[in-house]
Amino acid sequence: MDSPPSNALYRLLEARIGRAHLNQRLGMEQEFEQRVFGGLGRNFFHLENWYSIHAWIRHALRLVGLHARGRRNARKIEVIKNEIRLPHLPAPFDGFSLLHLSDLHLDMSPDLPEALSAAVQGLDYDACVLTGDFRARTFGPWQPALDALAKVVPYLKAPRYGVLGNHDTIYMVPGLEALGIRVLMNESVALSRGGAEIYLSGIDDPHYYRADNLEKALEGVPEEAVAILLSHSPEIYRNAAYAKFDLMLCGHTHGGQICLPGGIPIWRNADAPLKLCAGRWRYANLQGYTSRGCGVSVVDVRLNCPPEVTLHVLRRGQ
Repeated sequence: MDSPPSNALYRLLEARIGRAHLNQRLGMEQEFEQRVFGGLGRNFFHLENWYSIHAWIRHALRLVGLHARGRRNARKIEVIKNEIRLPHLPAPFDGFSLLHLSDLHLDMSPDLPEALSAAVQGLDYDACVLTGDFRARTFGPWQPALDALAKVVPYLKAPRYGVLGNHDTIYMVPGLEALGIRVLMNESVALSRGGAEIYLSGIDDPHYYRADNLEKALEGVPEEAVAILLSHSPEIYRNAAYAKFDLMLCGHTHGGQICLPGGIPIWRNADAPLKLCAGRWRYANLQGYTSRGCGVSVVDVRLNCPPEVTLHVLRRGQ
């Protein structure tokens, strides 16, 4: 594992998120990050931590002749365009666009940063949001993930905002911010355009570490303002809806990654209805979008579930 944070780094993070949140996150990472069964997560079984099964999955795919195809599929990243209508969107934000990346896992294979860079190069948008899982494993060194991300960042327009996923350690925050990605840890920022504002909130991982705090994330956000939530996982959807967020962008599920024909996932890693695990959805007055992710986990293959980057275009109206 990379070196633990210095006293100066600890104080820096403590000033950002508070001593209780920081100590809670660090303690949970040290105790639970390698669990296969149980632990803190909303799911009892954590396939991504069962490393002995990775080779078995690759071997099974080779036996049925799908491994090579699955690896090719994982490098063919689609650009999905999604228009979102918000009744109270300020007029200057009509047409405002967000590039949404999720579940990058860029240290999974050396050629993945190049594939992602090619997919995002030349896209036109106003801000970039990243909904977590920068690292391939849930424990161990994190610097390789930052090094891989550094190859992609030159192709991502600023401003850039992100949240941590269940594969990420809080130790990565300074490195992510040094790359120009503002990490929102139960925090909000105002986006300004034409004299108007909307708000972007981000929560710490709600899936495994369950370190999310919507109340804290909404501090300073006017009640009448349009509020967009970045969450690693869709599992917080009920809370987000009743907290009166207008839009929630998330990932984590990979859309299943290895699916039956028709995109039916063989394995689902989120405690949420199936309809919330990929693409557009709505719950009460909350609109949402769950990205299939642009990377891979466990094995670097995709079947019947292509990777994606998403261009969300905000529109005023019903």
